[in-house]
Amino acid sequence: MSVARRAQQWATFGRMWYLYDAKWQNPLDSADKVKIYLSGSHKPIYHPLSNCGDHVVIMNSRDIALPGVEWEKRVYFHHTGYPGGASWTLAWQLHQKDPTLLLRKTVYNKLDKNLLRRGAMARLHIFPDDKIPDSILENISGQIRQLRQVPTRLDHIPEEEVKSFPRVFDWPEDYVIQ
Repeated sequence: MSVARRAQQWATFGRMWYLYDAKWQNPLDSADKVKIYLSGSHKPIYHPLSNCGDHVVIMNSRDIALPGVEWEKRVYFHHTGYPGGASWTLAWQLHQKDPTLLLRKTVYNKLDKNLLRRGAMARLHIFPDDKIPDSILENISGQIRQLRQVPTRLDHIPEEEVKSFPRVFDWPEDYVIQ
C-alpha cells in the first residue's frame, strides 16, 4: 500500500480539528454547517450509527448576529427536572448570561436526536473571543469557511478611500434637502 493511500485513509478515519469563526454569523445557519462536521457526514465512511465525527472549535461566539428582531423574539427552554422547574429565556438574556450558551444550544438542537448526540457535543469547543488555548490550537488542521462576509465598519475605512469612492449624485454646495 502506498504512503499516499495510507495518509488518505488516516485522514478519513482520524478525528480532524476544524476552526470556525462565528463573528457576524447567524447561529442557526452556523449550527447547520457545524453539525455536518460534528456528525462526520462529510466523510465517505459516514453511517448514521457510526461515531466518526470531528472536533470543531468555534471562536468569537460573543459577536454572533441574529437577523431582525430575533434577539427579542427567540425563546430557549430549560427544565430543572423538578415539578414547576420549566423556564423560558429570551435569546438576548441567554447571550448576556453566557456568550457561548446560545450557540451551544443551537448546535445541540440541530444534531440528530440519538445516543451519539452527547458524544458529538463533547467534540464541540466554543470560545467567546479569539483567545484559544495553545493546547487546542496545536491540534487544528482545517478551517470551516464563514457563511457570510464580515462587513467593514465605516469608521475603520481610511479617509482617502472614502473620498475617492465614486459619487452617485453630485449635489451643488448650496443645495438643501427638505
